[in-house]
Amino acid sequence: MQQQVILVDKNDREMGTMEKMEAHRQGVLHRAFSVIIVNDNGEMLLQQRAVHKYHSGGLWTNACCSHPYPGEDIIAAGERRLYEEMGIKTKLDTIGSFIYQCNFSNGLTEHEFDHVLKGIYNEDPIINVEEVETFKWMNIDLLKSSIIRNPELYTFWFLELIKQNFLILA
Repeated sequence: MQQQVILVDKNDREMGTMEKMEAHRQGVLHRAFSVIIVNDNGEMLLQQRAVHKYHSGGLWTNACCSHPYPGEDIIAAGERRLYEEMGIKTKLDTIGSFIYQCNFSNGLTEHEFDHVLKGIYNEDPIINVEEVETFKWMNIDLLKSSIIRNPELYTFWFLELIKQNFLILA
């Protein structure tokens, strides 16, 4: 069965559902989430997206991102997907949201109402190699410097997280 995404308006009110790839082909605004994981050493967990992903393959980003299933709570969705991609079980909290849009060279468009979720975890993840190439823990100040020097190494939405000052909340 093809995954459905939840279509929303700019206030995150549900407007229906659509097959995920069709929503990305049409650039329709839909609900998503981005999970930020930090540890007690002041480091953030980054994943390098699997090279074969349908967009942004090989780029560095936050711990995980995805879409809730229709009828699924955003926190439950984040915790589910974090475990599926990174093998991590931890409590997540919502720290904010924002809307972004990005057109990719393959004709797909990310147009998402992105809920930002945060958790704390102090062990290395066990990555799902279908989703993730590798991971690293990075000091937040060093991460900010790296982004300034090499923004092309990071996903569009992760750069938006930075611009929206979500790292201050991490």
